[in-house]
Amino acid sequence: MSGRQTVGGATSADGLRAELDAWMADNWDPAMSVREWWQRLASAGLSNPTLGEPFGRGWSRNETRVLVEAIRAAGAIGSPAGLGMLLAAPTILEHGTPEQIERYVPSILNGTDSWCQLFSEPGAGSDLAGLQAKAIRDGDEWIVSGQKVWTSEGAHADLGMLVARTDPTAPKHRGLSWFAFDMAADGVEVRPLREMTGRSLFNEVFLDEARVPHANVIGELNDGWRVTNTTLAVERAGIGGSHGLAYAAAHPGSIAGHLDRPAGPFRGKRLPLAAGGVGPGTLGQLTAQARQRGRADDPVVRQELAALHTDLELMRLSAVRGRHRSQRTGGEGNLAKLRMTAALRRARSLAGSILGADMTLWGADAATDGVLQEMTVFSPAPSIYGGTDEIQRNIIGERVLGLPREPGPDPATPFRELPQNATSW
Repeated sequence: MSGRQTVGGATSADGLRAELDAWMADNWDPAMSVREWWQRLASAGLSNPTLGEPFGRGWSRNETRVLVEAIRAAGAIGSPAGLGMLLAAPTILEHGTPEQIERYVPSILNGTDSWCQLFSEPGAGSDLAGLQAKAIRDGDEWIVSGQKVWTSEGAHADLGMLVARTDPTAPKHRGLSWFAFDMAADGVEVRPLREMTGRSLFNEVFLDEARVPHANVIGELNDGWRVTNTTLAVERAGIGGSHGLAYAAAHPGSIAGHLDRPAGPFRGKRLPLAAGGVGPGTLGQLTAQARQRGRADDPVVRQELAALHTDLELMRLSAVRGRHRSQRTGGEGNLAKLRMTAALRRARSLAGSILGADMTLWGADAATDGVLQEMTVFSPAPSIYGGTDEIQRNIIGERVLGLPREPGPDPATPFRELPQNATSW
């Protein structure tokens, strides 16, 4: 199937949609396993078509949206969700060797492997480069010890994006390395952290002399900060909603046990709200609730619905602009994340205004399906994970606008000479 059809020299969304509808009719079968369906999507370059060939199709957000519509119209399930698709694949494609790309990326796109992000630490949250998890070379392996926290989907992950300190004598930004890490390795303990939503999306991970092969270093040794910045930029843009993919409720990887189940029963199910922020679906739900409750003519409600629509359009148009190299500022991901968290706060406030006392009920007796209530309870998280809103503003100020940096130690100071809360270096 060709990725585009043109009419009179212009791309035809109708032609692309017809082509995708035909492909769905030929390939989707609710009786097939999740594994088989995801492999078909991946083989056709449709698991994540925003990636370049041969793994994707280099599509724009608008073209990807046509695919989302075709998937929904066919009653099919979407692509494998999770941090492998969102973060690991783009990072490895950018920094990995050809062998590493072939080893890791296909198993992300077809859902075989699930990934988590082993970045944040109890003593190095906003100052990620101050992390203390250490990796010591032992022949062809590294021995890793330390603690990670806020590890999304850590309990279901086959692999982790691990950043550890491989040279404590180097400045803190220069002695880090990025590893593809086997979560089943000896010395790894994952402890779920229960959130206000009742879910355990986040986890803490303890690493006690866990081993990882040197061949799993992505990018150059001790150049992990540059690789990490790629991951963070993609993460912030993704949190801001720039990918536009449709994700399945089935969980990728070997641990959740979804791969060999029939795909059909996952239709119509939704991912936990933690998998996303706010989007057109949220606006649609709020509009529907306003109409059902006789609030659609309330001028304040109407004004806030219009403002939320404006927020979402700004997010969409900014993502489109960011695809043009000449229009980029370097802070697109940071700005996208800030816009999303601001829109989420507006949606949360608006949901409370529309639902009133019903906003306090969540569960079997709730007056709604609970999505808006869960959104409200979960809403503080996106302004923290992926770098707090305050950190995003600092980055924009210092790296995009050229404002003076915050005072701190000389950047050339070796990490082991910096003040530490606790360390064994």
